[in-house]
Amino acid sequence: MNFIAFLIIGAVAGWLAGNLMKGGGFGLLGNIVVGILGAVVGGWLFGMLGVSAGGMIGSLVTAVIGAVVLLWIVGLVKKGK
Repeated sequence: MNFIAFLIIGAVAGWLAGNLMKGGGFGLLGNIVVGILGAVVGGWLFGMLGVSAGGMIGSLVTAVIGAVVLLWIVGLVKKGK
């Protein structure tokens, strides 16, 4: 059941980040990938800042913030080309 919750949080985080950063989602699979990568980035950033977010809502917030940062970096790289 934890794996399903992980995928749901990833999908929601990716969808929210996509809407915040470019005005649309990336499809179910794309949202899950962006959300999971965002969770990794967010976890790393929160760890560097000494911030801890617990529970399902904390995980979602961490993943969304990480996904927004990830999409922002991807946008910078695309503009540089």
